[in-house]
Amino acid sequence: MKHIVKILSLLVAISAFWIGLLQAAIVPRSYTWLLPIYFVVSLGCYDLLMVGIGLMQFPTCPQEAVLLQQDIAEAKDFFKHKGVDVGSD
Repeated sequence: MKHIVKILSLLVAISAFWIGLLQAAIVPRSYTWLLPIYFVVSLGCYDLLMVGIGLMQFPTCPQEAVLLQQDIAEAKDFFKHKGVDVGSD
């Protein structure tokens, strides 16, 4: 719930800033109308950056890798005893 309140307050602040720019005519009106598009594009770039950083820092789990290799070896043995060709090692 707190996260939703943060997002809504941020959207209200951005909307108030945008409406203030429209009313004050500090920035030409043709540029001011493009601000929501710039905001969405910037948000998309930020999201892509965060996903990329998350993928680069993805934690490895060596213990899980060892357990997975043991499970694979057990499955190969099981299928070999059943007469299924599991390929060469």
